[in-house]
Amino acid sequence: MIADADLPYAGLRVLDISQGIAGPYCAHVLWQQGAHVLKVEPPAGDWIRFVGVTKGDHNALAIQYNAGKQALALDARTDEGKKILRGLASQADIVVQNFRPGVAERLGVGYNELSREKPDLVYVSISGYGPDGPYADAPATDSVMQADSGLMFSNQDESGVPRRVGLLAADVMTGLYASQGAATALYQRLARKRGTHVQVSLFEACASFQGMCFLEQAMAGKRPFGAVSAPNGVFDTLDGKISVVTVNTDHFHRICRAMERPEWITDARYLDNAIRFDNRGQLHADMNEQLKLKPTAHWTTLFQKHDVLHAAVRDYTGVMNHPQALHLKMFQALEQAGVGTLPYMGLPSHPYHRKAQSSPRIGEHSVQVLMEYGLAKPEIERLLTAGVVKQAGSVSDAA
Repeated sequence: MIADADLPYAGLRVLDISQGIAGPYCAHVLWQQGAHVLKVEPPAGDWIRFVGVTKGDHNALAIQYNAGKQALALDARTDEGKKILRGLASQADIVVQNFRPGVAERLGVGYNELSREKPDLVYVSISGYGPDGPYADAPATDSVMQADSGLMFSNQDESGVPRRVGLLAADVMTGLYASQGAATALYQRLARKRGTHVQVSLFEACASFQGMCFLEQAMAGKRPFGAVSAPNGVFDTLDGKISVVTVNTDHFHRICRAMERPEWITDARYLDNAIRFDNRGQLHADMNEQLKLKPTAHWTTLFQKHDVLHAAVRDYTGVMNHPQALHLKMFQALEQAGVGTLPYMGLPSHPYHRKAQSSPRIGEHSVQVLMEYGLAKPEIERLLTAGVVKQAGSVSDAA
């Protein structure tokens, strides 16, 4: 693992004033690659902290997308809070925000104002639908965006029922696109000594992710759904499920040999993919009847031997214990104060892996941050008393 000082973004200061997933994940990717990230959130906390499985100030979402950051709890609706936020922004190399259009400007941290003082600033704005237009002010959650961007349509079943992808795909992919945009802007800053206002919307990110689907529909006249080859599906085994896929007839012949069904090779119903596809109901039924007689490990051993496209259908524990995951050391042990030891999955790109660090509680570093900013202790105490700033207590106090 590369030392923090040798990571590409070491020394860069990121001010993350975003909430939810897309913005925080963008900033977290920059942290993984070496940047120092200060997360500023309201005294009540980023709303994402209270969604899903929660323990104290933490949940899985906040831990995954805020690990390693410093945390300042600040009421930026107050005049004093705005002044502090503005000062912190002036010290940053990168600002990440995902407010609705106009909110950052009202807080005094819009791009135009900040860039006048700091022309080489990299400023990342993440929105639902972009900075202007008929939907600019429309609310946009992951589920809303999966429906509105065609992602549910793309994931419909063979009977035509649209389905939501079972994770926060819209938010995560937008965070990744935003981090890529920030990386491009940082190169622009290095090469040409000027900053950039990077703008990414969930709507565009989701559409871009599906670019091939729009081309397929344009070329075919309609979007094809479901498998286009046979056999191709998930089958029961004695103790689980296994996915088996073919791309061409040679792949099908490998299945026939692995399952000791040589008669299928010359069966008139299965001579090529088009014919097999028309008869896939019977083929799948016959395969399922045989596959369910033996455990998954039996079939994976045979399919590996015959180079069949396949994989056991794994749950998350199975993935963490996957021989290749163990070999690659994919999951780090993250010691999260007040929660325990958790499996942390960082960036899959090598060699830039930062060692897992815990996610901060609401206002965990507030006093430290403000002292580094230049405020005297009496002033910080006054802000704490006034509720402009919140400092987290000890973990034992929270428990």
